Amino acid sequence: MGMDLVFNSSSPVPPLLCSSSSRRHTHNNYNFNFNCSSSNVVNRRRRRKLLSISMAMPSAAQAYDSELENKKHELLTSVRDTQRGLLTTPLQRSSIEEALVNVEGTNLGHPIDLNKLDGTWRLQYTSASDVLILFQAAATLPFFQVGQIFQKFECRDNSNGGGVIRNIVQWSIPNLLEEQEGATLLVSAKFTLVSVRNIYLQFQEITVQDINISEQLQALIAPAILPRSFINLQILQYLRAFKAQIPVSPGRESVGGLYYLSYLDDNMLLGRAVGGGGVFVFTRAQSLY
Repeated sequence: MGMDLVFNSSSPVPPLLCSSSSRRHTHNNYNFNFNCSSSNVVNRRRRRKLLSISMAMPSAAQAYDSELENKKHELLTSVRDTQRGLLTTPLQRSSIEEALVNVEGTNLGHPIDLNKLDGTWRLQYTSASDVLILFQAAATLPFFQVGQIFQKFECRDNSNGGGVIRNIVQWSIPNLLEEQEGATLLVSAKFTLVSVRNIYLQFQEITVQDINISEQLQALIAPAILPRSFINLQILQYLRAFKAQIPVSPGRESVGGLYYLSYLDDNMLLGRAVGGGGVFVFTRAQSLY
C-alpha cells in the first residue's frame, strides 16, 4: 500500500522533479509573451503618433477649400465700399479684377451645374454701364431710389440645357412708395446653354409689379379720419395689384446677348457679359417668389 502511495500516477509531480526541458519550455513561453507585449506597446505608440500627425495636418481637399474661401473673402472685401460698383477708382477696379480672376481660376473648365445655378442671387458688384446708370440716377435724383438687385434662375432639373432668368430691380419714389421696396421691375429672358460656360439670353418682357404705396399716399387717397368710400378702397386695391407687362420686341425676334458664367458654387456666382458689357458678382439669397 505504501508503494502505491509513492508511485500513484495521479499524485501531483513536485516542481523540483520537473525536467530541464520543461523549464526551457516555460522560459521560452515567457520570452514570447514578453516580446509580443513589447511589440504591441510599440505598435500602439506608433498608431497614436500617426493619428496625431494626421489630425494636425489638414487634407489636400481641406487646404484647397480654405484657400478658395480666402480668395472669395478677398473679392467680397474689395467690392464692399464701392456701392455695388458706383464709386470705384482705377486702382480699386484693378484690385477687384485681380481678385475676381483669382476666384475664377479655381473653377476653370468645369461645366455649369444648372441645379446649382437655380435660385436667387443678390448683386454685390458690377461694372456694367446699364446697371450703373440706375445707381447714378438714384444718387443724383431726389425722387428716385434703387434697392436690391437680384438675378433669379429657374432651371432645376431642366434636361434641355436652358431655363428662365429674371433680373429683379427693387426701386422706389420717396413719399409715394415704401422705402427701397416700393415697386419691382422685372426683366425676363429665356436662356440656352450654348457651351460649357456660355448662356445665350433672349429677352422676353419687362414687368412693373409689387407696388407698395407709402403711408402718406394711402392717407391722401383714403384718409383715416373720413369714412372710406368704395371708390377710395378701389383705388388703393388697384394700385397694390397694379402690374404692367411690356414685350421687349413685339412682333420681332427678341433681343439677345451672350453671358459667360465664369464661376459658380453653392454661395457665389460670377459672370461676364460677353463683348465688354461688364462683370457681375453675386451671392446666394433667399427666394423672392
